[in-house]
Amino acid sequence: MNTKSANRTSAPLQRLRVDKWLWAARFYKTRSLAVEALEKKRVLVNDAMVKPSKEVHAGDVLTITQGDTTRTITVLGLSEQRGSATLAALLYQESEASIAQRLKMAELRRLAPEPAHTIAAGRPTKRDRRENDKLRRANWNERWSATID
Repeated sequence: MNTKSANRTSAPLQRLRVDKWLWAARFYKTRSLAVEALEKKRVLVNDAMVKPSKEVHAGDVLTITQGDTTRTITVLGLSEQRGSATLAALLYQESEASIAQRLKMAELRRLAPEPAHTIAAGRPTKRDRRENDKLRRANWNERWSATID
């Protein structure tokens, strides 16, 4: 076995690509989704837009926007392998303000009215459709006649 490869596996990671870290920490299902988020400025490292190849270190602060949720996390550890969710949770710590805001947004979504309940009449019946067609035809002819008055 080569000594370089032995040193690589035994030494703890000091730095890792940010796209790999986001994938290993289970923020994104694939590395390509992590790369896409980085390119769309949905992930900031230390309040700066970065490329997917940027190396992340322990202590870096990441701001991750997913949907209407924004998380502010601090990197605690690095891992090249994607493990279980419990192991991934050990790689970062979310700030208290971020947790409070995320819970507040979840509560607002829970209390929001169901969009389908705003539809009062529902789907028009066949009779309603025919009446609407009659009105449209009548209005069309009155508004857009080709005759000169």
